[in-house]
Amino acid sequence: MYAVVKSGNRQYRVSEGDLVAVEKLSADVGSQVALDRVLLLAGDAGVEVGTPVVEGASVTAEVVSHDRRPKVEIFRFKRRKNVRCLRGHRQPYTLLKILSVTKS
Repeated sequence: MYAVVKSGNRQYRVSEGDLVAVEKLSADVGSQVALDRVLLLAGDAGVEVGTPVVEGASVTAEVVSHDRRPKVEIFRFKRRKNVRCLRGHRQPYTLLKILSVTKS
């Protein structure tokens, strides 16, 4: 059984046992979070598509860690003007382990 969930303006295809890196959540490491915005649920009974969410479906996950992605360098310049700007950015994320995909 798998599900498509929405978290932080992005969609993820998850199933039990998966590790998923989502946008940073304000939850402690080791705690459980419920992802209630399930857009699609597929299993032995078939595929159920929500309008916009599947009623009664939820995904339970455990917070494994918080970290930051590799650095993205932004370099801007204007030729022949000695204007250069180098910036770096590291996006924070939360690593989740999917414990269960259920529909009640």
